[in-house]
Amino acid sequence: MRVRGTISVSVLSAVALAGGLAIAGTTGPAGRGGGLHSQQLGTRHSPTTTYLTESQCLATSLIRMPCYDPAQIQAAYDEEPLFAKGIDGRGQTIAIVDSFGSPTIRKDLATFDAQFHLPAPPSLRIIQPAGADPRYNPNTTTMVGWAGEATLDIEWAHAVAPGASLLLVETPVSETEGVVGFPQIVAAENYVVEHHLADVVSESFGANEQTFSSPSSLESLRSAIVAAAAADVTVVAASGDTGVSGFTTATGKDYSLSRTVTWPASDPLVTAVGGTQLSLNAAGRRTAPDRVWNDSYDTLANDFVFGTSKPHPDASGGGLSSIFSRPSYQRGVAAVVGDHRGLPDISMSAACSGLVATYQSFAGPTPAGWYYVCGTSEAAPLFAGIVALADQEAGHGLGVINPALYAMKAAHEPGIVPVTEGDTTVSFDQRGAEHTVVGYDASSGYNLASGLGTVDAARFVPELVRAVASVGTAVTYGYLPPASRPSSG
Repeated sequence: MRVRGTISVSVLSAVALAGGLAIAGTTGPAGRGGGLHSQQLGTRHSPTTTYLTESQCLATSLIRMPCYDPAQIQAAYDEEPLFAKGIDGRGQTIAIVDSFGSPTIRKDLATFDAQFHLPAPPSLRIIQPAGADPRYNPNTTTMVGWAGEATLDIEWAHAVAPGASLLLVETPVSETEGVVGFPQIVAAENYVVEHHLADVVSESFGANEQTFSSPSSLESLRSAIVAAAAADVTVVAASGDTGVSGFTTATGKDYSLSRTVTWPASDPLVTAVGGTQLSLNAAGRRTAPDRVWNDSYDTLANDFVFGTSKPHPDASGGGLSSIFSRPSYQRGVAAVVGDHRGLPDISMSAACSGLVATYQSFAGPTPAGWYYVCGTSEAAPLFAGIVALADQEAGHGLGVINPALYAMKAAHEPGIVPVTEGDTTVSFDQRGAEHTVVGYDASSGYNLASGLGTVDAARFVPELVRAVASVGTAVTYGYLPPASRPSSG
């Protein structure tokens, strides 16, 4: 299941009102079938090509929250010193894997780049190695949702690593909870690895571990991840958008009443990327420390995303795997994870109370225009871009970086910045009752809310290169016994 669809609002024709811009009403869900939260807001009114600045986002009656542009995100993660040295991802390729892709991604990225004065990527290739996609159908909410996801992934990986080439890897079956769609993803990713097409792979999808019947049902789906590790290709995956809960069915209607995590983020060979809430001024400087993303109790964010102020599980995912045992690189944090693989490993911007802009023009229930989105589907491509910068610095793919990340934290390297505020407890209404699943608190050390923390790229990139050279990429791990697998609740 896609870890977050496009939770978004289109910039529609402005209506002159006393309060300034007004964005016309909502049409409800537009992409539920493919993702955890996929709701595009707006009407069929003619869109404007005008991008909303942060102050305009705050002023509009529908958004009323900050929205950030690439320059702000680049500044927030301290990328300028790297860019000044020519470290922008050049010579590297980021693979973005999405079901169906977007039929308009080339021109949408060009519009995005023109708005923010970004260079075009050296190349944007689109491949379908697992079979041709079905014809795009704008009346199919699943395809519309995945098109929004592909747009977010491509545009924001590019924003962080503007010199890197991009590879959009499309698959012909929508990934949902359990194994549906995963065989095609595995085949596509194996093709990418076997043909040396990318240095880093970004995955903005995942399935609740509890929807896999056993470790053996998952094992056959791990071949591409294992192959990537052997080929020094880094795989990053979004940790999820429902806090410590998760969907228990493919329909996305019922949430788990017990703690759970998503795979592939939980895989020991994957870097799990959680979400933070940024507070930035117009120049991208922080006005408050980063927090763990948790909008579950934010009335404004819930109104924007879900069309209701009722609590929803709208927060960064993470916790303890019920399938994988503690990998060797987490021995130093055994007091936190016990015998389990813990996640996330690292965190990046994801909050709906701190949106990012995308441009979309594919046909659908809402018009072409600027959309403001959120979720760990944002965080994963952001971090994939950071890894591409490190690959360029190293002169080669870094492969499995988790041993290096934990070694950096143990050495108190300043490139990893602690995220010490926030938690991942979520509450929600389900079948007429309100439920709360108690999550985890952030802290200065490793924790199951923010992982190791977030990054200062100017420091993090060279530190990561040195750490990989020092500690290597080897990982040992195993599977937990059946007694460790919780019920879905």
